[in-house]
Order: sequence, then structure tokens, then C-alpha cells
Amino acid sequence: MAALPAIASTVEQLDDAIDVHRARGASIAVVMTMGALHSGHAELIKVARGAADVVVVTIFVNPLQFGPDEDLDRYPRQLARDVDVCAREGASIVFAPAPEVVYPATPLVTVTAGRLGDRLCGRSRPGHFDGVLTVVAKLLHLVGPDVAVFGEKDAQQLVLIRRMVADLDFRVEVVGVPTIREPDGLAMSSRNALLTPDDRVHALALHRALQAGEAAADAGPDAVRRAVRSVFDEVGANVRLDYAELVDPRTLGRLDQAGEGLLAVAAWVGSTRLIDNVVLNVGESAGKARTHKEP
Repeated sequence: MAALPAIASTVEQLDDAIDVHRARGASIAVVMTMGALHSGHAELIKVARGAADVVVVTIFVNPLQFGPDEDLDRYPRQLARDVDVCAREGASIVFAPAPEVVYPATPLVTVTAGRLGDRLCGRSRPGHFDGVLTVVAKLLHLVGPDVAVFGEKDAQQLVLIRRMVADLDFRVEVVGVPTIREPDGLAMSSRNALLTPDDRVHALALHRALQAGEAAADAGPDAVRRAVRSVFDEVGANVRLDYAELVDPRTLGRLDQAGEGLLAVAAWVGSTRLIDNVVLNVGESAGKARTHKEP
């Protein structure tokens, strides 16, 4: 049986747990999660283990990144199961603080995502990425890792974290890990647990839309957009589209010429909002999209 990681719920406990490893010169990697861990998170931990001597997994449902009408209260919480996943994958430390530990008082100074945070998900979730970057910055300071590992499913989040790290001179290497999918193609997400059986079937429209966009990539940006839209038009009211956009993967600006593009979609399936994306080369003879790793 895998050894249980050290569990820290306070900053002092986290410091004590990390200091044991720092004293022997170990390198540290962090995997930041909101819990409800699945195979996608397990892959992040595996990558982190290959990048550093010690892996710290943070489990914290960050209230700062939820809007007033979003699913903060519904977000799945299952700490005991999450610790088992961390143990199985070889994490050394789990930091699972209460909100009052991370935010002893309402923060007056926060990190602002700027114009990159107003695009894609930011349009329908104003302030969301300010909350994401603020908690990521706090956790980077608290853990002090050499490496931070994030999933590429949250593409806009990863772009913003990399930009924050560069702009604010965080001394950490940011590593992105390709999306892990269910056998039928659905991107793994903690929110999948909120889907009804019917919702689960309808949710496959997101993956089908990305596949349609990939198939049309050689014909150019407009063809990609038409192919994606046709999939969502077919599913009708079962899936409420938030956005389907083809953008530059670095600037998140609209892509209207041949080159590398990020095809990103977000939609409500029932009462659950899901996102997905793929990076592809757009234009005549551009080739195929990067392959996502299957479980």
C-alpha cells in the first residue's frame, strides 16, 4: 500500500512538511487542484514526480474565482478520496487549507489578469481569472516550488499563469500537460461528476465539435469555425454554447490566417459549464493537430 502523504491544513504545517525536504536539498513541484481528483490530475502528479524530487498537491476550492451565480456550493469535495489518489501517485505533501487560511481577511490587493482575462471564458465569467491568478500567486509563494504543473485543458488559465510568472518574475518553471480524455473523448473534469446520464451523452458535443474543427483545419480559419458551429447547431437546446473560438494560442486574439491556432469551446450542458480545446495548425497542408493523451 502506498504511503500516505503528509497532510497540511495550515501554513505552519505546510512549512514544516516542506522544510524536511528542503533540508536535504530536494527540488519541489506543485500541482494545484480544487479537489475531486481524477485521472487527469493523476497525470499531472506523474509529470510533477518526473520533474522534481518532491510533489506538493494543493486542494483548495478557491471562492475568489467563482461568480455569485456559479457552482461554488455544488463543486464536488471528497478530501479522503483525493488523498488516496495523491498517495497512489506518489505525492509527498497535500496542502488542504480552509478558505480562512488562504484568505485571513478579504484581500484588498489582488492580481489582475488584464485584457487577456477578458477574452474567452473571461467574457462570461468577469473577474474569474483575477481570482485564479491571485490564488495561484499565493500558493506559489506559500509552497515556493521549482516547478508548477498545470493541465492544458484550462488553456486560457495556462496562458495567463505563464504570463503572470514572466511579468512578475516568479522563479518557477511552468509545465503544461496535455488533456486526458475519457475513452469516448470527453475531457476529464471534476465537473463531469455533476452531469446527469443524459447530460453526459450531450456533453460529447464539445469533443465532436473539436474533431470537426480539426478535420476542416486544412481549409482555413473560416472553415474551422463553420465546422464547429454546425455541430452545436445540430445538438440544439441540449447544449447551450457559451463560445466557440479559434484564436492565437499566445495572445488569445482571433486567428484569421494560416498558422497555429487554439480552438476553444465552452458550453452549458444542463446546469454544468464545461470547456475543452485543441491546438491545431490551420491552413492549406497545415497538418494535424497535436494528439491528446488518452488514459
